[in-house]
Amino acid sequence: MSVEHGARTPRLPPRWFIRLAWLVHRSVYRIFGGRAGLWRPRANGWGTLRLTTTGRRTSRQRGVIIGYFEDGPNLVSLAMNGWGEGEPAWWLNLQANPDATVDLVDGRRLVHGHAATGEERSRLWSRWCEINTDLDAYAALRPSETAVVVLEPRPGVPDKSRMADDDPRSS
Repeated sequence: MSVEHGARTPRLPPRWFIRLAWLVHRSVYRIFGGRAGLWRPRANGWGTLRLTTTGRRTSRQRGVIIGYFEDGPNLVSLAMNGWGEGEPAWWLNLQANPDATVDLVDGRRLVHGHAATGEERSRLWSRWCEINTDLDAYAALRPSETAVVVLEPRPGVPDKSRMADDDPRSS
């Protein structure tokens, strides 16, 4: 991804500020037992979900809050690491163990993650660009291509997203 000649280079906040914002967001989610900190995508916008992956080295459950939009039954995110170098740990974990769980405002879903490629990636990247018009400029700050991550419902697993017994926020 390259920035067009004459396009402004976006300015990112300092890394410490980005990490502090992540910490505060996770704390709000935890303190309120999942009742705050997640939201549905707004019209032509994005929402937040909590993704739980299995650690590639530890096999422990690891949770992170990420932005997403809906594409039919799929949830679509970007593996961007705050636009910093390197891949986010959740994406490395998901590549090693593609089965994961997402918590949404309306419940939990079991998903299978993969990187979009080819025409699917182009289509989904374009959708992200409609949501964030500076996306190409931000992506150009990274040394490697930003993965477009698709979280699709896990095949053969009943959808438990409407079952309150499986939602930790219902207790």
